[in-house]
Amino acid sequence: MTWLVGTSGWQYRHWRGVLYPPGLPMRLWLETYAEEFATVESNNAFYRLPTADSFAGWRDRTPEGFVMAVKASRFLTHIKRLADPEEPVERLMGAAAELKGKLGPILLQLPPTLKVAPDRLDRCLGCFPAGTRVAVEPRHDSWWTQEVREILDRHGAALCWADRLGRPQSPLWRTADWGYVRLHEGRAGWEYGDKALKTWAGRLHEAGWQDVYVYFNNDPEGAAVRNARRFARLG
Repeated sequence: MTWLVGTSGWQYRHWRGVLYPPGLPMRLWLETYAEEFATVESNNAFYRLPTADSFAGWRDRTPEGFVMAVKASRFLTHIKRLADPEEPVERLMGAAAELKGKLGPILLQLPPTLKVAPDRLDRCLGCFPAGTRVAVEPRHDSWWTQEVREILDRHGAALCWADRLGRPQSPLWRTADWGYVRLHEGRAGWEYGDKALKTWAGRLHEAGWQDVYVYFNNDPEGAAVRNARRFARLG
């Protein structure tokens, strides 16, 4: 199994002194990030879809083999709530395609108020170009049905295994031959302790995926950087 471990975003001023030297200009942060981590989750796309030129620039600024996952726009997931997904998906993929071989999975993080909507999910997943890896992170308990699991499996989409305070936020379904994991908040402040990291490493080994993308979203005080460094050594 190939582990790709990184963080959700890289543009955090409070990472100065943790990942970025104090005097390093922001325009060099991505290059510095990519020297240590093989992947990043672009979560700014959730708030405002970057231009195709921005994606192309990130492609050119990162080394061969680097992978960027992209969190889908909130227009698709939170405003449209997966309804009428054709145009938003086309617009997203039209821009993100400029990453070319460095494009990783697309993350669909659903709002916690969105109850199960299997027809919408099925239609949305069907809009993505063949071969696109899509991970889905539902956040309402009504989604844990056999019908939803079968939809994910049929499209080869991964159920995102999310963690908060050391607890999985979903069933640990394996719906694709690859995995996607997001760790949002550890118990020790924002930090994950050794026990929690080793427990998650064990779950990943047991899953038997070909490859897995792991992103730490606990960015306050640079916790995500420290946890990603430690977790990568468990792979």
